[in-house]
Amino acid sequence: MEVYNKRRRQENENGILTSYNANNNNNNNIDLSLLEAVEKSQSQRGVDEVVVLDLRTLKKLVLSFERRLKDNIEARLKYPDNPEKFADSELHLHDDLQKLKILSGAPDLYPDLVALNSIPSIVGLLAHDNTDIAIDVVQLLQDLTDEDVLDDDDSDEPARVLVDSLVENNVLESLVQNLHRLTDTEDADESAAVYSTLATIENLMEVKPAVAELVCERTKLLRWLLGKVKVREFNGNKQYASEILAILLQNSVGNQKRLGQMNGVDVVLQAVAVYKAKDPKTLDEEEMLENLFDCLCCLLMPLENKERFVKAEGVELMIIIMKQKKSAYGSAIRALDFAMTNYPPACERFVDVLGLKTAFAAFMGKIPVGKKNKKERYQEDLEERIVSLIASLFGGILRGTRRERLLSKFVENECEKIDRLMELYMRYANRVKAETERLNQLELDDLEMDDEERYNRRLESGLYTLQLITVILGNIWCSEHPRMRARIELLLKQQKLTKNDVKDILKEYHNNIGDMEGPEEKERVQGRIQKFISAF
Repeated sequence: MEVYNKRRRQENENGILTSYNANNNNNNNIDLSLLEAVEKSQSQRGVDEVVVLDLRTLKKLVLSFERRLKDNIEARLKYPDNPEKFADSELHLHDDLQKLKILSGAPDLYPDLVALNSIPSIVGLLAHDNTDIAIDVVQLLQDLTDEDVLDDDDSDEPARVLVDSLVENNVLESLVQNLHRLTDTEDADESAAVYSTLATIENLMEVKPAVAELVCERTKLLRWLLGKVKVREFNGNKQYASEILAILLQNSVGNQKRLGQMNGVDVVLQAVAVYKAKDPKTLDEEEMLENLFDCLCCLLMPLENKERFVKAEGVELMIIIMKQKKSAYGSAIRALDFAMTNYPPACERFVDVLGLKTAFAAFMGKIPVGKKNKKERYQEDLEERIVSLIASLFGGILRGTRRERLLSKFVENECEKIDRLMELYMRYANRVKAETERLNQLELDDLEMDDEERYNRRLESGLYTLQLITVILGNIWCSEHPRMRARIELLLKQQKLTKNDVKDILKEYHNNIGDMEGPEEKERVQGRIQKFISAF
């Protein structure tokens, strides 16, 4: 039978005071004397104590810690059924773990900490029977790997040495097991401990990006995060879980596929569906919703997850969200754009469930304007997304009645959508022209810039959206519809432009198409663009 203490902790990130109980189903008597002893020892040490951080100090700290650990292990083995006999050793162990936190002030000592072979002992304590000790270790690791601490260091090599040693000693497995242990307790105040564990995992990924895949390969973290995201009610753990999930998916196709195989697409869709007809109530909840859409867009990178998205009626859900015109409006357009890029079945489903009317309302600028949406950048992001979405539709629907329905949108109301397209063409063309002139001036001022960097800067200034606009114009022109062709020629003439201006943009796009999707896809896209160039 165990006696576990309650003690108050200062939660580092948001200042929330949270109490922790160690879990013990057989013990109803909480020994508060341990808490009193902690507070007394802390007051005796004093807040003004100054410690010189050098190798000698480090060795003293590590030696003391190892002794306390040994004493605690021996006491527990000797008196397994008498917690009062090992309570003092646990208090001393807690104190020494707190003292090790000062090492965060000297990251240059991390390689020495590793060399002293103390990492196995520290990581091993994550499985300590006293949950409070395990939480002490989590907070220690969070402090040692904190981004602010490491940013102050001249070199990130010491941090990498520490993280490599932690990973080699199975810290990822231990942290995730600790997450499950904390979640399984009946303690209502587990939130800060869970936060610290997730923060530590995030810190490890910051120092060593490969951790993002390692932690998903070796542990059940993805499943734990999905469980938190699945909870309908909003809470802090759900918010942070959504953030960590987005980070894990961001640059890892492996993790995207893993989560897809775990029914992750459906779970994330269910999580965002809560907001199809309502807005988040707080800024934290709003951030969580953005995280969930980030997860969804990452999940929609692999082809097999696009298929899962369509089967789970994700296209229909995104259209419903757009029609409701709540805060998730722009995020729904972004998700549809990801789903329809290079995936004709999603494009076909979009047309079949009457998504064209909703999409072209957005294209014409009829977008909801709330407090958040008044920002000019938000409006531009939506414009760029909807242009990309329509370009994807043209790329995915090449023939048949669906193609005819798509093209017919540009004839409606005296070809008003072609007018809108040319309006966007001029705005983005002028923006790219201004950026090109600025880059030319920088080169005259002897700023070295290779062709790739120059092209990327122009893409960021709006060239990519301009290229997609010309692709849409190319699709319309190749339909050989006399009214639409006449309208394009008239608008070009009014702007003192010619078809050669459109062709020049298409040629540059053709010559810079990459092969991320494979050589066959590159050749296919280049063939389509060449067709537009020839037609003009």
